[in-house]
Amino acid sequence: MSSVGFPMRRTALSALVSCALLQVPAVALAADAAFAACLAGLRAEAVEKGVAVATFDAHTAGLVPDIEVVGFLDAQPEFVTPIWDYMAGLVDAERIADGRALLSQWAPVLARVEAEYAVDAATVVAVWGVESNYGRNFGERPLLGSLSTLSCFGRRQAFFRGEFFTALKILEEGHVAPERLAGSWAGAFGHTQFMPSTFMRLAVDFDGDGRRDLIDSVPDALASTAHFLARAGWRSGQPWGFEVRLPRGLDTAGSGRRNKRPMAEWRARGLTRSDGSALPAGDLAAGLLLPAGREGPAFLVTRNFDALYSYNAAESYALAIAHLSDRLRGGAAFAAPWPTDDPGLSRAERRELQLLLIARGHDIGAADGMIGARTREALRRVQAELGLSVDGRAGQRVLNVLRAAAAR
Repeated sequence: MSSVGFPMRRTALSALVSCALLQVPAVALAADAAFAACLAGLRAEAVEKGVAVATFDAHTAGLVPDIEVVGFLDAQPEFVTPIWDYMAGLVDAERIADGRALLSQWAPVLARVEAEYAVDAATVVAVWGVESNYGRNFGERPLLGSLSTLSCFGRRQAFFRGEFFTALKILEEGHVAPERLAGSWAGAFGHTQFMPSTFMRLAVDFDGDGRRDLIDSVPDALASTAHFLARAGWRSGQPWGFEVRLPRGLDTAGSGRRNKRPMAEWRARGLTRSDGSALPAGDLAAGLLLPAGREGPAFLVTRNFDALYSYNAAESYALAIAHLSDRLRGGAAFAAPWPTDDPGLSRAERRELQLLLIARGHDIGAADGMIGARTREALRRVQAELGLSVDGRAGQRVLNVLRAAAAR
C-alpha cells in the first residue's frame, strides 16, 4: 500500500467503514472526512501514474464515498450461491433464446471477430449473456464513486487504486463519456464488463471510430472479449470440455481443472461421455471438474475452460459461460442432475415467485427476477408460515408450495 499523502492507517479507516455501515450519522461524517483526506493523498499518486492534475480535479470534485460497496467484497455470488441456483439463473430458456437471436443479428461482426481472434461466435456471445444479459444489465453505480471508495476503505486498496487511476485515464483519453461510465460495484463496465486495467490492455476499436467503447459499441465489446480470450490462451477448434460419466469406484482424489491428464488416461480409467460413448482419441489434456462433488455433474475441462476462468476467476462462472455456449450451438442440458432435492429457479420462475409473494401482501418491489434482500426476507416469513425450512432461499420447493396455496 502506498503511503503518499495517506493520513490514516488502514485499520482506522476500516473501523470507520464498519461503523458507517451501521448508519450512525456522526460516524458517517467521519468516514466522509477520511474519504476527503484519502482523495487528497491519491491526487499526488494519480499524477505519478500519468493522470493529469486537471483530469483528477475535474472528475473527483464532489465525489462522496459509496460505503455500501465495501460490504460486497466478500459476498460475490460466484462464491456464496449454490451451484444449482447460480446455473439455473444464468443458463435458462430466455438467455438461450436471446443469445441465438443475437448470434443471427450480429453474424457479420462475429464472423469478422472470429477471423481476427480465432474465438468462435457462440463463446463470445455466451460471455456477453452472462456478463450483462446482452447489454441489459450494465450496472448503475458510477465507476469513479465505487473505485475511489474501494481505494480508501476495505481490503485490496492497492488493487482498486490502480483501477481508479486507470478509469481516470479512460476518461482523459475520451473513450467513454463521463456520464456513461457506470457499472458494477467493483468497477467492471460495458457489455462484457471489463475492469479499467483490462480495458487499457485489451479493449479494441473494432468499429473504426477512433474510440474503444465497450458501452455504446457492440462491435468493440465483442471484439475486445475475443481478444481477451485469445490472449488468455484460447485455442480455436478445441472444446472447453464436456460432461462425462464416472465409473463406479473411481478415485477422484486430486481432481480439479489444474490437474490435467491426457484424454487417453481418462479413457483407460473408465470415463465416458455423458451419453456413454467413448472419450475422444488423442492426448488432449483435461482436468476432472466436480463442481458439486462426485454425486453431481462431472466434466473434463481443457485449457479453453481455463481461459474462460481467467475472465472472472470462479469455476462456476466459467462453467456458466461454457454451458451457455453449448446451448447456443444447440447442445442439450446437463445429463446428470445436481445433487439437491430443491433445484434452483430460472429467471421466469423467480419472477413468478415474486408475483406470488406480492399477491400475499409482501412489499418486495417489482417482480424483476432478482432475488434481493426484500425478496429473501419475504421468503423467510412465508417459509415460517408454511412450515418450511426458514433460509430465505428461492428454490423449487417454496415455489411449488406457493403455487399450491394460490390455487386453493
